[in-house]
Amino acid sequence: MNVIAPARTLSTSFRPKTRLGFNTRVSFNDDAGPAQGLRDGIDLFKAAERLGYQSGWAYQRHFDHYLSSPLPFFAAAGQHTKHITLGSAVIPMRYQDPILLAEAAGTTDLLIGGRLELAISTGANAAFDAVFGTVDTDARTEAKRRQSRFLAAIAGEVLHTVAGAGQGAPEGAELRVTPHSPTLRSRIRQGSASLGSAVQAAELGIGLISGTVQHDHAEGETFGEYQARSIEAFRSTWRETWGTEPPSVAVAASILVGTTAELREKYAAYDLERRTQGIAASRPKGALAPANQPPGAQISPVFHGSPDEVLEAVLNDPGLAAADEIVLFLPPAFGLAENVRLLTDLVKTVASSLGWTPAA
Repeated sequence: MNVIAPARTLSTSFRPKTRLGFNTRVSFNDDAGPAQGLRDGIDLFKAAERLGYQSGWAYQRHFDHYLSSPLPFFAAAGQHTKHITLGSAVIPMRYQDPILLAEAAGTTDLLIGGRLELAISTGANAAFDAVFGTVDTDARTEAKRRQSRFLAAIAGEVLHTVAGAGQGAPEGAELRVTPHSPTLRSRIRQGSASLGSAVQAAELGIGLISGTVQHDHAEGETFGEYQARSIEAFRSTWRETWGTEPPSVAVAASILVGTTAELREKYAAYDLERRTQGIAASRPKGALAPANQPPGAQISPVFHGSPDEVLEAVLNDPGLAAADEIVLFLPPAFGLAENVRLLTDLVKTVASSLGWTPAA
């Protein structure tokens, strides 16, 4: 039986949600193994498309029980779907070769019919220098340098003009990334954990997706309040910089609608785990224990309870109210069936009350 939350008139501060998406780690455990985890990931995207979701996102994480190379996965998932956009939230640029990433992104986007949406980050979370190699500057500066190079490459800019013999191309040849997807740059977003990164996204002319971890908030400021302030900074900076209306802003959020008492108990347990363990919550069997949560960081709340309770909480959260799109953050240790149920219950209960219309 479907449980439908009562319809409410949206307040003037609450933006109707033009799109609904989800974010998965494409995780695997030691029992089933990585191949099954990847197949389950593709099945999750297929199920979400059937339910009318407009976007699906996958998190990148190296050296663990999660998806480490999202673009081949999206190329595969795109062959099993037709309409849903596929995006990585987020790709940390510190450890990416920007030209190789641009080549892979262009190839993937063309293979899946222009449905790629990449979120990239420039956070200073260097952790794998021993594997990827050190650089002469700090992690954030290096990440921003690589981000700039990547954006130039996918925009089709000339990366090098051959000035002499022995350079792999005729003298005078202008080298650009191929294959080139002409509209891909318009579908790049900044994964934001702070007001500063939101402003940076606007200045670069790329979109914004606000994640589930934030830092640099004011004392006493809630997660949703800081999120709303960052979104407003993005929009105002965009208008000042470009003189146009900014693109839609997406916000990742843990929204777990409990349609039964058993599910409400399960989601409350996940909420407690997330509040007490932070980023270490909900790990698949065999996954590495994460590094300590950065000092001063905030993690997003878990909106859980009955459909009525969830709807009321979402409508009154400043960050979710300010967003144009909501991306449902799925607990990493949940399996395929549990995740499909989460996606289904959100659509059947509260989504329409947020102003959302499913994709045809």
